Amino acid sequence: MSIKRIAVLTAGGDAPGMNAAVRSVVRYATSKKVEVYGVFRGWWGLINEELKVFNGRSVSGIINSGGTILKTTRCLDFQTEEGQKRAYDTIKKYAIDALVPIGGNGTFAAAHGFFKRYKVPCVGIAASIDNDINGIDTTIGSDTAINTALAAIDNIRDTATSMERIFLVEVMGRGSGYIALQVALSAGCEDVVIPERKFDLSSMCHDIVNGNIRGKVSWIIVVAEGAGSAVEIAKEINEITSLETRAVVLGHIQRGGRPTAFSRSLATLLGQAAVDSLLKGEQDKAVGMCAGGIVSVDLETAIQKKEMQVDSLYNLIKTLT
Repeated sequence: MSIKRIAVLTAGGDAPGMNAAVRSVVRYATSKKVEVYGVFRGWWGLINEELKVFNGRSVSGIINSGGTILKTTRCLDFQTEEGQKRAYDTIKKYAIDALVPIGGNGTFAAAHGFFKRYKVPCVGIAASIDNDINGIDTTIGSDTAINTALAAIDNIRDTATSMERIFLVEVMGRGSGYIALQVALSAGCEDVVIPERKFDLSSMCHDIVNGNIRGKVSWIIVVAEGAGSAVEIAKEINEITSLETRAVVLGHIQRGGRPTAFSRSLATLLGQAAVDSLLKGEQDKAVGMCAGGIVSVDLETAIQKKEMQVDSLYNLIKTLT
C-alpha cells in the first residue's frame, strides 16, 4: 500500500517531548512528499473530525515546549464499537492512509484494537513518563519527569537536613515504580515505596529509629502514587517513631516543563523512525529505544506488562543509606 497521507495524534497522559515528536513526524513526512493531518484531542479528534493539514510552519517553535499542541484526552468513546466506527469513517473521509499515535500503554492498546478491527496501518511512538512500554527501554518524557522530580527532592533535602525531619515525597506512577526508583537512586534517598515490592512499614520505622540513634537527623523516602499515600504513610511513621515527619506530593509538575535534551533528541529520532516504518510497509508496530538503538516492536508485545528488575536497585539504595 502506498502511503500518501498520514495522521498524527497524542493520546493519554501528556509527556515532555511529545511536541518534539509531532514536529519530527510532520517535517520528516513532508520531506518525503507525505501529507500530514494533525488530529486534536487524541482519539476524540478522530471520532469528531477535529483535524487539519499540518506543514513545517505548523510545528515551528515547539521543540522546547512541554505538553502537546495537539492536546490530549482519555477517550472512553474510542473503546466502543460505535466510537471506532466513527473514527474509521473520518479516516476514510479524509483519505488517511496510516496513523501515528504518540503515547503510552493505553494509547497503544487502543491503536492495536483499532488495527485489528479496521486494518488501518499504524506505527506508534512511545511517549510516557512511566516508561511502561514492553520491549522498549526508554520512552519520550521519562527522563524529563525524573529530572523534574529530582530537582524538587534536591530542594527538599535542604530543608530536611536543616529542620532535621523525615520527608515522604510522592511521585507519579500508578502501576509502575520506575520514576520513584530512579529518583530515589539518583537523589541518594534513604528508602522507596513502589508497587512492584511489598511495603514493610515496621521495617522502615525500625531503620529510621536506628538511624536516628546513630545521629542521622534527616530521611527522605520516595513513594510511587500507586503504592501508597505519602500523607498517610507520613502520619503512620510519626505515630510509630514520634519523629517529625512531613509529606510532599509532587503531582502533575512531573508531566510539564521543558523536555530535557535527551527527551527531545529521542522524540526527533522516533518521529523519523515512525514515518520510515510506515513507508516500508510496517503496521501495528511501535517504535522506541532499546539497547541504545531505535527498534520496532509489535503493538501486541508493546502493551504487555513490562517487568522491571527492582530488587538489585532497591538493595543498592538501602546499602548506601
